[in-house]
Amino acid sequence: MPELTRPPLPRRRQLLVLAVCCMSLLIVSLDNTVLNVALPSIRRDLGASVSGLQWTIDAYTLVLASLLMLAGSTADRIGRRKVFVTGLVVFALGSLLCSLAPNLEALIAFRALQAVGGSMLNPVAMSIITNTFTEPAARARAIGVWGGVVGVSMAAGPLVGGLLVETVGWRAIFWINLPVALVALLLTLRYVPESRAPRPRRPDPVGQFLVAALLGSLTYAIIETDPLFAGIAAGALAGLLFYEPRRREPLIDLRFFRSAPFSGATVIAVAAFAALGGFLFLNTLYLQDVRGLTPLRAGLFMLPMAGMTLVFAPLSGRLTGARGPRLPLLFSGAAMTAGALLFAAFGAETNDALLFTGYVVFGIGFGLVNTPITNTAVSGMPLAQAGVASAVASTSRQVGQTLGVAVVGALLAAGTRGGGSLSDFAAAARSGYWVVTVCGLVVFVAGALTSGKWARGTAERTARRLSAENPDPPARMPSA
Repeated sequence: MPELTRPPLPRRRQLLVLAVCCMSLLIVSLDNTVLNVALPSIRRDLGASVSGLQWTIDAYTLVLASLLMLAGSTADRIGRRKVFVTGLVVFALGSLLCSLAPNLEALIAFRALQAVGGSMLNPVAMSIITNTFTEPAARARAIGVWGGVVGVSMAAGPLVGGLLVETVGWRAIFWINLPVALVALLLTLRYVPESRAPRPRRPDPVGQFLVAALLGSLTYAIIETDPLFAGIAAGALAGLLFYEPRRREPLIDLRFFRSAPFSGATVIAVAAFAALGGFLFLNTLYLQDVRGLTPLRAGLFMLPMAGMTLVFAPLSGRLTGARGPRLPLLFSGAAMTAGALLFAAFGAETNDALLFTGYVVFGIGFGLVNTPITNTAVSGMPLAQAGVASAVASTSRQVGQTLGVAVVGALLAAGTRGGGSLSDFAAAARSGYWVVTVCGLVVFVAGALTSGKWARGTAERTARRLSAENPDPPARMPSA
């Protein structure tokens, strides 16, 4: 049967679709920021070590990173709304079970279940946005709003989480996902049209297994300092590089990386979110375990960083739409580097003025980085593979956060090993802050190298080559 070209949705319905997609990002992002505030309470209640706290975060981001590309390609194949609805249900169920977890092992397992649902939300939602807002400037603005939701979650997470932990207990942080997921589910069924790629990719179980083996073994090797798992990670990476290019429809299409902006967006996403994950992990433990602040006061201390992210994310969207991704990336890298450097070189955590300055500067940098990452990742790629392209960007974010928490947490655990006390926290955390600083510098350098005229030329050549090898038929008419 011939494919039909989809007419653009009315403006009001486009905004409703964007709102629904933003709600899914809100609960996924809010869950992480809320959890960070609750870590000290979880440690006391469940008797968790530093590595146990790392796994509480990384069990989620690891499973999420492993499944994002599978979820994106599956949504392209069987229907984006169908996968999105399933993700909302599974995420809500995982949240409920997390609130009932009797021990740390159960909490980690239920966090992994949450991630299975989360993997069906963010990349699929971005694919829905990409297919809804087809005009480049409008897409950049929509992605800017999307990125602003991360700022909202960062601003609301510490406050909401601190208030809930202090008044009800850490289990209540998972309850807030349930009403948001329910509203998003009802609106999705009513307003979000079904869509799928006219030429979706075939499943790639071997590639999926190798991705999961690579990320899981690498994270375990870092957290538990196990060289055997480092070798397994190296073997899985070699297997991916050997196997994927030989498949006609691979899970990871390595041809995308011929585009310098796409490759740069991947590197920048890993570095930026590694910086964020490590920065939040160190500061949450410092404010509550060293300074002795309550969860709510710790959340208030970190509000300047969250507020700057909230303000600068939509500004980054407008700047990217008007001038391209180069300026936001350069400003972002410079600000994240400077903010982390205040902690690494000047001991900002020991001085309130420097502490708040570091939070403000780092928040500005992180607020600027999200939109150019996503915009660069999906721009120039065939529309039919929007789910896969956006899933690579989302995967890079989760890989970065996983590695950031793993590396910084391992350095912290090594520096405080011995009586279990965190009284030497400032000295032990110094190397972690240097890691965050280097990540900020990587954002700046990669942004400079992959956003110029030469880089745009590689993106155009890659897009032409991909279109010639896999011509996209017209999009299918969506169901109501």
